[in-house]
Amino acid sequence: MDESADSPRERRRADTTRALIRTARHFTAERGLSGFTVEELCSEAAVSRRTFFNYFASKDDAVLGIPLERSDAAAVARFLAQAEPTPGGISPTLLTDLALLAEERWRALDIAPETVRDLFAAVEKEPRLLARMLELGAEGERFDARLIEQREGLPDGDLRAQVAAQVVGALVRSAAAEFLQPGNEDTFLDIFERRIGAARELFATQTALMGNTR
Repeated sequence: MDESADSPRERRRADTTRALIRTARHFTAERGLSGFTVEELCSEAAVSRRTFFNYFASKDDAVLGIPLERSDAAAVARFLAQAEPTPGGISPTLLTDLALLAEERWRALDIAPETVRDLFAAVEKEPRLLARMLELGAEGERFDARLIEQREGLPDGDLRAQVAAQVVGALVRSAAAEFLQPGNEDTFLDIFERRIGAARELFATQTALMGNTR
């Protein structure tokens, strides 16, 4: 039986995930990854070592907020169910629905200014984490391209799905940077929607490249 994201079990899991992420980031920012053990992390977060490895594969993954189990299954299901493709086309709400999916993912990963400051400090202390973050970003865009193909009934490797995932990925990163600025009071979705609107206006002004322009 599927459990609601608001069920007591899921709330406990979300709280434990947040505690482990925050503690791992804080310890790494202060000491580096080699400066603390999993046992110390678990003691600070008030969980057992066994519990930690039920949630994360390693300290690296805890710092980056990469759980063993995907936490966006319900959000992905909603995204897939919202398809309204036009004949021979793509749902007009595709980019907005991708924005909603991105927002739910960020909320689940506990992306807040204070935790991100520790994440940035951790990456400065452990540069190898940056390469992993970039790799995860590329993996995420490939995953979303496959979701778009599935939702819109597109063939494997459809360039429109790839471009949609890449464009939204870039706008998410840009919106996140603004969202995390000190003094920001706008929601992530409001900031993202402004960028989506600007992208729509920009693309609408462009003409197709016809033949060789040289």
